[in-house]
Amino acid sequence: MTRILLKHGRVLDPVQKRDSTLDILIENGRILGIAPSISVESAKTLDLEGCIVAPGFIDIHTHLREPGQEEKETIETATRAAAAGGFTAVCAMPNTEPVHDNSTVTRWILDKALQTASVRVWPIASVSIGLKSEQLTEMADLRRAGAVAFSDDGMPVRNDFLMRCALEYVKMLDCPVINHCEVFDLSKPGVVHEGRVSAILGLKGIPAQAETVMAARDILLAQLTHSHVHLTHISTRETVQLLEFAQNNGIHVTADVTPHHIALTEDALLDQPFDTSLKVNPPLRSEEDREALIEGIKNGFIQAIGTDHAPHHLDDKRVEFDLAAFGIAGLETAVALTIKTLVLPGHIDWMKLVELFTTGPAQILHTSPPTLKEGELAHITVIHPDVLWTFDVNASFSKGKNTPFHGWQFQGKPVLTIVNGEIVHLDSQALIRQEAQTT
Repeated sequence: MTRILLKHGRVLDPVQKRDSTLDILIENGRILGIAPSISVESAKTLDLEGCIVAPGFIDIHTHLREPGQEEKETIETATRAAAAGGFTAVCAMPNTEPVHDNSTVTRWILDKALQTASVRVWPIASVSIGLKSEQLTEMADLRRAGAVAFSDDGMPVRNDFLMRCALEYVKMLDCPVINHCEVFDLSKPGVVHEGRVSAILGLKGIPAQAETVMAARDILLAQLTHSHVHLTHISTRETVQLLEFAQNNGIHVTADVTPHHIALTEDALLDQPFDTSLKVNPPLRSEEDREALIEGIKNGFIQAIGTDHAPHHLDDKRVEFDLAAFGIAGLETAVALTIKTLVLPGHIDWMKLVELFTTGPAQILHTSPPTLKEGELAHITVIHPDVLWTFDVNASFSKGKNTPFHGWQFQGKPVLTIVNGEIVHLDSQALIRQEAQTT
């Protein structure tokens, strides 16, 4: 019998609108008790005074790379990084090898996760066979096998009629279509945001309209089909304006944004010219775009933050900028970046941060939002808001070392992650160090 007692934590639960200092007793995987004071014998007791105790965080957008790209990442390494980053569940994108376009792959991912994963893995299946935007997958079969949503991420759904059909199907399957909005005729062969910085560096640009033209299409198709489309890793001011229009007019569209798009702009490439760790798709945009994304979060038009964790082998990044792979490995820095960019400057409070990683993703996935109640499975994320630390990519659990955040200093860190009542990550050194700083 596993028994864990969490003492003196500040419990933030958006579902219950709870913000209280409470103890939580966990036994046999579930929350047995939650009260101002709990005393029991023979329990592993953790004093979390000063820490935020929240329902388990969900990453709506993760590339696990397995099957087929194990040189970049595996389910084991990615979920270990996810646990260290405070996540209790990750949504696995389908651009694997083979593509996750049939239920055999769904079952393989789920079986592999049972054997090796530190956190829960929720597979997202592809919309089209082979990500080619030519033929729909067997969506009902994939949903029965365990797919939680559908996306061709890594590629956009380019075929308008196929997108319409996919939206019609997911109405019956009670889940969203998640689309990477990119019009190739506008974006290729661009590598950075089209604007002042691309001109200075002489790099081919990707205009904001490469995203917003497809976002507008998706919104109109969601209106036509009365279905749910989710726009992932949005990056432009115009897309936020489209979201505002759509949501104010009752169209079922949601969106997420990455931590790096709210932490960085294209100007980072002037500080670190041709640094391929800054090459990401969609590209880092202008300061105006970044500010619009923050306003979209504050106003509720953007419901979630997703890491878009995109690990690569170093050989994919140690090449000329034009040839380098797109992507940032971000599971272990996502929460800290959100704190640094949104909470500490006062854009959002701690409850809103918890919403962006819990109720927001759950709303998008049409699933019950995580909550801390007696009888519930114990999926818990604990953050120490005051601990000071520096991110060292060489100590990362992920195989992907492609990040621009190596050496960044942060205040606030996930220090404890519990999945199904078991501790999957505990940063006891951070807790000890912070206790020493405050005494």
